[in-house]
Amino acid sequence: MPWWEQVIGGNTLLNWLIAIGIVMVSWIVVRIVRVVLFKRFKDYSSRTRSTLDDFIVHLTEGALLPALYLGSLYAGITYLTLSPKVNKILHVVVLVVITFIIIKTITSALNYLINNALGNDAEDVEKKRQARGIILIINIVLWIIGLVFLINNLGYNITSVVTGLGIGGVAIALASQAILGDLFNYFVIFFDKPFEVGDFIIVDDKMGSIEYIGVKSTRIRTLSGEQLICSNTNLVNARIHNYKRMEKRRVVFTFNIVYNTSPDKVAKIPGMVKEIIQLQETTLFDRAHFSAFGQFSLTFEVVYYVLSADYNLYMDRQQAIYLAILNAFKKENISFALPTQTLLFNDGPFSTQKPQTLTSNS
Repeated sequence: MPWWEQVIGGNTLLNWLIAIGIVMVSWIVVRIVRVVLFKRFKDYSSRTRSTLDDFIVHLTEGALLPALYLGSLYAGITYLTLSPKVNKILHVVVLVVITFIIIKTITSALNYLINNALGNDAEDVEKKRQARGIILIINIVLWIIGLVFLINNLGYNITSVVTGLGIGGVAIALASQAILGDLFNYFVIFFDKPFEVGDFIIVDDKMGSIEYIGVKSTRIRTLSGEQLICSNTNLVNARIHNYKRMEKRRVVFTFNIVYNTSPDKVAKIPGMVKEIIQLQETTLFDRAHFSAFGQFSLTFEVVYYVLSADYNLYMDRQQAIYLAILNAFKKENISFALPTQTLLFNDGPFSTQKPQTLTSNS
């Protein structure tokens, strides 16, 4: 009997050599492809701005190349005649590896698509941090589906498993309605974007800047400095004033002058105020009117816009306008009104003398 026909482990030496040759040749081919083609593509991707080629490189290194090596090994082993027990073990190993590679590929693709959709700007970095919660949930769901698929393909009856998962899921949902509500509202906040990190908002009687949006709660830094933690459900159901989205700020203010101001000066006041506001940068004049006869004064109402949402800029412009009005009125000898009372006195109920008048500020 020739030496290559000797039987070892249920296979001839020739079969063993052929199996080893299949594995070695396949690995050499994969190695050549990796060194020659893949290395060049990797160098090319490092010089481009596109993230798609970087994703392909990452996916190839993490899943495709290991799959090729394992496929080569599987091709060599299947050439041999194996016992049923070994075949069963090999079948389980192959299913586990294939399931792992498929799930890893899908999760990597979803991660890439979500991160690529969010962008790469400085503001998008915080969005990617927020997306980690969604990515984690998606990964968990996919791995659970992959595990169920694996168990089913190994020949086990998963009907009872699925039923148990369904009953358990209902029980968990009933026991944690608030947590699940916050979780779903996190998705609402992420996709609908009523506010983002850095936005200045007012919720009920609380106001502050968004610091962090989590899976269950959102953290707000209030004006007084403390951190306010609100559940996502409360924020979604509340009326929120988002001042960061404000393109311009409408400002309304009134002032009062004394009644003994001459009609000529009263008529000049709206034009004076208009000129003062128009001289300010980043402001847009709307109107200025003599609006009412008050109990002790003549009332003027002024409306203008600050072309920015910056609160400090608004206060600077308001202060400059007030100072300019104060100086202009001082030059024109126009007096602001104060609340006053006029009291009439006489000597008695039957006095014929003229009543005395006393006016006082209150």
